[in-house]
Amino acid sequence: MTVRVEKPVAAGIADPAAIMTGGGDGRIRLDPATGLNRYHSAPRPSAALAYASSTANDISPAAYAEVAARLAGWGDALSPAGYAAGLDALRRRIRRAYRLPGETGIVFAPSGTDLEYVALAAVAGRAPGGTCNLLLGADEVGSGCIHSAHGRYFAEATALGVATRPGAPVAGLDGVRVGLVDVKVRDARGRVRPSAEIAAEMAAACAAAAAARRHPLVHVVHGSKTGLILPSLADIDALRGRGASLVVDACQARITSAAVRDYLARDAIVFVTGSKFMGGPPFSGFALVPPTLAAGAAPLPEGLATVFRRAEWPPGWPGAEILPDTANPGLLLRLEASIFELERFQALAAADAERVILAFHGAVRAEIVERTPARRVAPYPPGEREEADTHPVEMRTLSTLDLTGLGGGAATLEDAQGWHKAMLAHGVRLGQPVKCVRLSDGRWGATLRIGLAMWQIVDRATLDQAALARAFADDMAKVREALAAVAG
Repeated sequence: MTVRVEKPVAAGIADPAAIMTGGGDGRIRLDPATGLNRYHSAPRPSAALAYASSTANDISPAAYAEVAARLAGWGDALSPAGYAAGLDALRRRIRRAYRLPGETGIVFAPSGTDLEYVALAAVAGRAPGGTCNLLLGADEVGSGCIHSAHGRYFAEATALGVATRPGAPVAGLDGVRVGLVDVKVRDARGRVRPSAEIAAEMAAACAAAAAARRHPLVHVVHGSKTGLILPSLADIDALRGRGASLVVDACQARITSAAVRDYLARDAIVFVTGSKFMGGPPFSGFALVPPTLAAGAAPLPEGLATVFRRAEWPPGWPGAEILPDTANPGLLLRLEASIFELERFQALAAADAERVILAFHGAVRAEIVERTPARRVAPYPPGEREEADTHPVEMRTLSTLDLTGLGGGAATLEDAQGWHKAMLAHGVRLGQPVKCVRLSDGRWGATLRIGLAMWQIVDRATLDQAALARAFADDMAKVREALAAVAG
């Protein structure tokens, strides 16, 4: 394999947007004809009315100014030492933002999909038969995770420029015989499965793993593509009692500091990405690793030298010396934008953030749900609304819309994919369709997602209640009009 390493970036002549499209896989590249990536976004401020924080964001004007200033201060070039120093500074800022202990390990990655390798590496060697990875809701997390959670490549090239083949094994992870169990989060009719049912399936899988002398790695979903939080903490604790290690997919970043600390206290690895609710440009991610796991980790598998750079792992991590000591300025700039937004959001008073979020939630209901055939997809199992009401208010920053009643009825997922793209011509960008509604003939029904980002909450927190309501009502009316134009 040939590794393509980015050249140092000269300050003063570099375009921040151009830099932020480097150092990732093919999903990050911009189409020369449109200037957008495959998610119809770009790492530059956009005039589009975008409520797409469940898929990928454009960058806010404030964050773009921030990264431009950071870039100007880098000096003549970004060396490996400078890259390491920049990531260490981000580690300190993340710990402060979430109020985490200083010994919390933080591993950076170009995307949430790459973070699956972190969990596999952290538990490698814990059992002679290898690892059994229990992936919860593959359709509700990242599409490539079905590969990376299995210790395989998921794209045609990594962020280091190494040519790969989706589904091919990552050297060293295949050697520990990573097994995968895909635990469905929804039943055949698209309904959310109860926590107890999911936990029972996971418990059986843990028992089978133990019989095969494999170590079980259990996935928890905290804020899926449709806002699900499963299993419950009580069920999670029971699975821990079966000897399972935990990894929490909070890649949507719709998670409170208290919840992050609760999971870390249970020795769970927590995945977060910067391009969803956090509001940074695509793609960036980080894994929060409990100190107990980091301290007992085996040396990194050799294949991770095709995926990660040395500075992206905490200093002293066993085997990190096999990773290339190079820099990824694109990832660093994207992370700078994301953590800038996180810090601004965390500095808001909780009451101010909640006021904006509830105004957004109410506008979606009043302007779309009550005035069109669209219906909200419930982010909880049938009959468990009371349990869902205990979820943090951040979960109300995302509404998944069932649009099967549009366009004459029985609209399909493929219809929604067409509408999603067609709405761009009307200046509106929403979150991509997701498979969560079944039609009577078994096909997946049409959905789209409306998601608020941290920077939008910060920007509107200064408005009084009347102005806040008007602003969201106007936005949701434009979304409704764009839907009507493309779907009828």
